[in-house]
Amino acid sequence: MRKILQAAAVVALGITSSPTQAVSSTPVLIELFTSEGCSDCPAADAVLEKLIVTQPVSGAEVIGLGEHVDYWDQLGWKDRFSSAALTNRQHVYGASLALEGVYTPQMVVDGRAHFVGSDGNAARRAIERAVGSPHGTVAIAMESSARGVAVTATAGNLPKPGRGDRADIVVAITEDHLRSSVTRGENHGRTLTHVAVVRSMTTIGEAAADGPSTARAEIPIAADWQRDQLKIVAFVQERRGRAILASAWAPLQNARR
Repeated sequence: MRKILQAAAVVALGITSSPTQAVSSTPVLIELFTSEGCSDCPAADAVLEKLIVTQPVSGAEVIGLGEHVDYWDQLGWKDRFSSAALTNRQHVYGASLALEGVYTPQMVVDGRAHFVGSDGNAARRAIERAVGSPHGTVAIAMESSARGVAVTATAGNLPKPGRGDRADIVVAITEDHLRSSVTRGENHGRTLTHVAVVRSMTTIGEAAADGPSTARAEIPIAADWQRDQLKIVAFVQERRGRAILASAWAPLQNARR
């Protein structure tokens, strides 16, 4: 596997699981750091899609985030989904996980475990372990407008963050069924497909350690995003330790207009 090392209102949905999953399922957040410029990444993109579609681990509800980094963009092909902010997020994980550097494809499960993103067996094992960790709940409420969506996330029953740590409430917008025809770089001549592509990620508030916490933000939606393919993902994450304490998702189509 090639590695790139870097030095560097509102309708209350109360969703804590997807419509296709049992209420008792524990949401587990899967983040894939990927790039269209990386020849090893399409296989990992396929693993992420399979995890989301098949939900292979009993008792777990997989919530996916495809996070396209930008450090491949100078190597022959500029990924139109890439983001410096997502590259920075990967570096933060690198520091918290005591890694020598970051690489693609890298998968991170609930902020706690990482491995090569194309390793489906490692993904299932990490998801199984994640189910055994304490998780809180997140309820999502949304109001859609022509320019964006107002999201209210309410977190409750959260495990306590690590000693001296705090937790943030974060909202991401993802888009499914995206396709790119690559004309340069390592994937020259390939047509790549993506799911759960992170279009935006915003920290909207802080989660209290001793009770329910609610945060609200208005998040813009670009005109070229397919609204019927957008999901709202809300999660609570330790600021330093990076563990995901709770997560949930809802389709934008469920938002009130």
